[in-house]
Amino acid sequence: MCGICGELRFDGQAADLPAVERMRDALKPRGPDHAGQWHGGPVAFGHTRLSIIDLSQAGDQPMRDADTGCVLVFNGVIYNYRALRGELGKLGRRFVSSGDTEVLLKAYAQWGEDCVRRLDGMFAFALWDPRRQSLLLARDRFGMKPLYLAQDGTRLRFASSLPALLAAGGVDTAIDPVALHHLFSLHAVVPAPRTILRGVRKLEPAHTLRVQPDGMRWLARYWELNATRPDPLPSEREWIDATRDTLQAALDSHVHAADVPVGVLLSGGLDSSLLVGMLAGEARNLRTYSIGFESLDADTEKADEFEYSDLVAQTFGTRHHKLSIPNSAVLDRLPQTIARMTEPMFSHDVVAFDLLAEWVSGDVKAVLAGQGADEVFAGYFWYPRMQAEAGLPVERFSQHYVDRDHAEWLRFIDPAHHVPDLTREFLESALQRPQGDSFLDQVLRLDVTTLIVDDPVKRVDNLPMAHALELRVPFLDRALVELAARMPPELRLQAGGKFPLKAVARGVLPDAVIDRPKGYFPVPALKHVRGPFLARMRELLESRACRERGLYQRGFVDALLAAPEAPAHFTRIQGSKLWHAALLEWWLQIHVDGAAH
Repeated sequence: MCGICGELRFDGQAADLPAVERMRDALKPRGPDHAGQWHGGPVAFGHTRLSIIDLSQAGDQPMRDADTGCVLVFNGVIYNYRALRGELGKLGRRFVSSGDTEVLLKAYAQWGEDCVRRLDGMFAFALWDPRRQSLLLARDRFGMKPLYLAQDGTRLRFASSLPALLAAGGVDTAIDPVALHHLFSLHAVVPAPRTILRGVRKLEPAHTLRVQPDGMRWLARYWELNATRPDPLPSEREWIDATRDTLQAALDSHVHAADVPVGVLLSGGLDSSLLVGMLAGEARNLRTYSIGFESLDADTEKADEFEYSDLVAQTFGTRHHKLSIPNSAVLDRLPQTIARMTEPMFSHDVVAFDLLAEWVSGDVKAVLAGQGADEVFAGYFWYPRMQAEAGLPVERFSQHYVDRDHAEWLRFIDPAHHVPDLTREFLESALQRPQGDSFLDQVLRLDVTTLIVDDPVKRVDNLPMAHALELRVPFLDRALVELAARMPPELRLQAGGKFPLKAVARGVLPDAVIDRPKGYFPVPALKHVRGPFLARMRELLESRACRERGLYQRGFVDALLAAPEAPAHFTRIQGSKLWHAALLEWWLQIHVDGAAH
């Protein structure tokens, strides 16, 4: 796991090395083990390394292939790199290191751009091919590894984080009004290629981008998720057996593709508990980690799941660690967490991930987590509600997911930034894509390939990597996702959702863990809009910077501040609309206003 950055010039000039160094320095927390740089005429690369596979200097980057002259910077892990290495060896390719980076270089040498189709893993990479005088950028199928782009008439820059691009300078930081519409409609999701800043874009998941020094570019999708039924249709037992086998294979590849110990973030829910249960028989001294929070008072919900995580840890005899966070620590951490956000993220558990990653990174470099299972196997409560609704697909989806409708968005956002209802247009298009048999097939595919990328997936890369912690997500293994996408949605919805996983878990986990109500990751200090938290939001939204920025209509903001816990002032998935407005302003003050000074 690493941070990557670079520049390609279009004006015949040499690459701006100081700008690349500034980007690389901004990425240092992602890779504290080594920093490297390479340049050649119009192109320059920077890299910061977190050593997980091949801990020797032979794995350092940028890495050059002696046979082709190609140069690579790579962030991520290729889980099937050993199999690819064996195949490439039979084809005559020779290796000088034992890691996955060189396998990627040799795969490109053998198969060219099509090599990405053979990669199972999470990755973003940039490869300069001097023979073709072209730069190839690529991103994994589910966008687990980020790749931000800033291009003007003279150059293209790329980096693993948006703030790293800002550190290089010369970025148009005006607000993108289309992204602003998505941000406040889709719970902070801004689908690629846009970001909240007009001058920064993201390479879309499952895409490659080839760029030449003359400015010519070719964008190509290399993978689509098929959400149609196979013929003949497997039986329920066959689906469950296939789920067990495919998840086990994913776990094996995620654990074995490492030369350091790999732990598990154990929340106490079904998903992370199942990972522990399926690993416990073969992984000695398995390290597990649980985190919880202080409740605000006797009237608020319990803020930890230690009852269940303790049960799982005791059942399998793991080396268990748990940490309880006081509310004061959550509020104190907010400025640092927002400074680490590569894009604005509204979910309260972003702070939890920041604190969790800092704590766990003191013990291990890599962990597994259960993120993705709810989207892949239909675990959220809104899926059956959408399924039961009548009406147009976009209306059925929006009623249970979209935070605010277009009419409210127009009342909230200053007219200078108004646009048509582009979020509805985006959703209508996404829910009509081919190779989806039913409405819920389309919804689940949209979640897994688009919405999840810019919500849970973004934060499980962003915050752990800010502490040099690699987080691996077996439930987003390509083969497992492809298997689940072809299941009838009704199978996944059985037993309150995630039926195939519950069936696999039966007999492996204690029944109390399988049959418990679904838990969410509460952070009481942020869920309840009161006290110091409310005071900080008021300060931000009434600040001179916010008023001069002119994003919000003051009457709407004043109404939120006057009744911060009114039911109408919360989103459909129970996030405070006041927090949404304050979070964006806070992020802009840190990253845009701060960068300008």
